[in-house]
Amino acid sequence: MTRIKLDEQIVKYAVYGGAVLGGGGGGWIKDGLQIGRLALEVGQPELVTIDEFADDDLFVTVSLVGAPAAKEQFVKPIHYTRTLELLAQKIGRPIQAIHTNENGAGTTVNGWFQSAMTGIPLVDFACNGRAHPTGTMGSMNLTEMEGYVSHQAAVGGQGDHYAEMVISGSLDKASTMVRKTSVEAGGLVAVARNPVTTAYAKANGAVGAITQAIAVGEALLSKQGEAAIGAVVSLLGGQVAAMGTVTDFSLETTGGFDVGTVVIDDAYEMTFWNEYITLEKDGQRYATFPDLIMTLDAKTGKPVITATVEKGQQLAVITVPKENLLLSTTMSNTKLLKSVEDIIQKPVIPYLG
Repeated sequence: MTRIKLDEQIVKYAVYGGAVLGGGGGGWIKDGLQIGRLALEVGQPELVTIDEFADDDLFVTVSLVGAPAAKEQFVKPIHYTRTLELLAQKIGRPIQAIHTNENGAGTTVNGWFQSAMTGIPLVDFACNGRAHPTGTMGSMNLTEMEGYVSHQAAVGGQGDHYAEMVISGSLDKASTMVRKTSVEAGGLVAVARNPVTTAYAKANGAVGAITQAIAVGEALLSKQGEAAIGAVVSLLGGQVAAMGTVTDFSLETTGGFDVGTVVIDDAYEMTFWNEYITLEKDGQRYATFPDLIMTLDAKTGKPVITATVEKGQQLAVITVPKENLLLSTTMSNTKLLKSVEDIIQKPVIPYLG
């Protein structure tokens, strides 16, 4: 049983480590640092281990949904707490703990501000220990629970784009409506959703995901340049798969997602759907989602998310096999992974092993 008092250094570790585990998605470093530091300004949030909760306690996922590169995206801290208010009103039951949907630069610190503001405990847990493109991938396989009713609240945007939405229904329908709301809100919304018990969370999510992100961030920031990259791959049991210049890059924001390709040295090609999905060279597959594929600045070692890649950048591409990650049961759900294949137009399911 452990409680970690969160401080400025831990915020930095969590955000940078989360950025690595985001695999190209999971939000922006500057936003993660801003939210994490704001949490410290308004209170003293603590990270609580999952063993402090009874099996029937109620956990709620807090997250961001949308496209990180959207030009009009606007989500502020008040939007995060508003989603919890709306969801608690909807379900009519107290929330015992909150946690993030995934690891990422912005998403690893999901819930820190809400916990500091509301006093609701923040649990060392994520629906998935890496970032993923669709809302259903963060649902801990609730799609497989017959008759499950998903309750979700979403808030975001400013001015004419401001939107609040509360929805109950099938998980696919509710997630689709949240994604559509993110588009209407300018590209991004804060979300609270999918109440589950502690027991269900343990069986289907990523216990210890936040402390893993903190450890990765500490390894990264304790060194510089190639040494920092080496420290990360050593900790995670990965490798540096490529290092070179971005010779081609394409990105299109459509339907609330960033979709595109990155080419290194006219040889290595990566596809992404918010997160990197495939890494290939000359038709040979080197890594496939949910394996971790991530780009780091070759000189500084700092993470580079897909939304910030540019031609001419010097990048290192690291890969970590899925077996070395803390993953949700959704990462082996072929029905959910089929949507990835449909978007990137490349096989994914045959590489699950």
